[in-house]
Formats: sequence, structure tokens, C-alpha cells
Amino acid sequence: MSQTQVVIVTGASRGIGAATAQLLASNGYAVCVNFKSNRTQADQVVDSIIQQGGKAIAVQADVSLEADVTRLFDTTTKELGAATHLVNNAGVLFAQSTLENIDLYRFNQVMTTNVSSCFLCCKTFLQTSQNPKAIVNVSSAASRTGAPFEYVDYAASKGAMDSLTKGLSLELADRNIRVNGVRPGFIETEMHADGGEPDRVKRLAPNIPLKRGGTALEVAQSIAWLLSDEASYVTGSFIDIAGGR
Repeated sequence: MSQTQVVIVTGASRGIGAATAQLLASNGYAVCVNFKSNRTQADQVVDSIIQQGGKAIAVQADVSLEADVTRLFDTTTKELGAATHLVNNAGVLFAQSTLENIDLYRFNQVMTTNVSSCFLCCKTFLQTSQNPKAIVNVSSAASRTGAPFEYVDYAASKGAMDSLTKGLSLELADRNIRVNGVRPGFIETEMHADGGEPDRVKRLAPNIPLKRGGTALEVAQSIAWLLSDEASYVTGSFIDIAGGR
């Protein structure tokens, strides 16, 4: 890269976020590894990046809270420079359930964590970046399938994220700021344990056309491409990383 690119990756202490942070660092980005609560894991991601010759910091912030988001971007600017790229990856998933057994508190928590965080980070990025270039929002194949009998609330939040992605891409197109999304399917990450079934991908693999789950790195590679100049004519688009499902 001809000049320093600075990226904030939310929810980057594990899974897709961690893989994305590490890959982007290897591609020359200075990386802010955002985390909500697990500093140990976030520090491990940062240490791994630094050991490979990259530049990274870990910043604790609950990105569903406006004050925390402001602090996240201010800290990044102070320590790495103003963010030029943003990956909205932070999200939450609760135990598998049919919709009629989901209470309002849970539904609102999912929407706030998954959608409000994306909104706040996009808004703050645009208001504070001196040279904003690209945003990638990490959605889910659930936004297409609805995730019946398991995660309708999660699917609804990702559908909202898709709408935000499309609308924002059109608002920013004449400023040459690109906004895209990725929709991972059954990916081998710790998040399935949050839903109460750590081996969910293994159970469902026979129903996937490619007969396996995906890896966090495979998702990270798509995110990295969408952020890069190689995708300079791509905006308002979505990459489904779901093994053909």
C-alpha cells in the first residue's frame, strides 16, 4: 500500500473478526482490534499481529453504546491514525428458539447489538475519518433463510444490516466510499456454542452442497477483497460465503 491504511474491526477477539484482523494486518493495514469483554483473547490477536511484523492495538468498547463508539474511534485516531476502513463484525447470538418463545428483551438486545452497533460505527466512521474508503458489514446467510426454529431474531437483525448496507452504499457512491456486505453461512466458529450447539456445523454439513462448513479465514479473505482496491467497482453488493446453500 502506498500509504498507511487503518482499519477498525469490531468484535475482533475471536472467530471471523480475529481472522479478519490478522489477515488485514498481513496485507499492510494498521488494525484496531475491538472487543467487548475478553481482553485476553483480543491481546492474543494483537500479539500475533505484532509478532508477524504488523501494527495493531486492542480497544475495549461496547459498540452498541454511542459513547463507547466515540472513544473507540478517538483512541484509534490517536494511536494509529484516523480509520480509512471499517469492518462491522460485532454480533450476538442466543440459544436456539422458535419465535413464540423469544421474549422482547432478547429480541431488542439482538437488534441493538447487531444493528445499532453497525449504524453507530458507520456514522462515526464517516464523521471522523479524514479519508474514508470502504466499509464491509458482516451479515449472515440467515438474512436470506430466516433461520426458522433457531434464530429468527438473529436473522431479522442481519436483514436490517443488509438494508443499511444497500442504502448507505447509495448515499456514499458519489463520494467514492464503497459499502458492501458478506453473508457467511455455516462457519466453524465459537459462536455456535453461544447458541447452545457447539457442533451445529458438523450436524448440518451433509445438507450443504460443498458438504462442509466454512472457515473464518475464508470469510476474512472475502472481506479483505471487498476492502481492497481490487474491488474498486464493487459497492452495494453482497458475497454469500455459504458453500452453495
